[in-house]
Amino acid sequence: MPRPAKQAPPPLHVDTVRVVLAGTALWVVALVVVLLLGDRLDRVWTWTCVAGIALAFVGLGVMRLQGQIGRRE
Repeated sequence: MPRPAKQAPPPLHVDTVRVVLAGTALWVVALVVVLLLGDRLDRVWTWTCVAGIALAFVGLGVMRLQGQIGRRE
């Protein structure tokens, strides 16, 4: 006799805007550290941090288009 299937847990409600902003803040901190280190590091690290910040804003724009920003459940 087969066992009854387990019920799926309810989905988690995550504030994705807060997660993206926290990640952006980490990229900003990394950029400040890289700029403070100056010529000791390769410039690719500076552009990596800038790209991380820029992509976060692109992601926020996509989230706004999808209606995820401003929606309360």
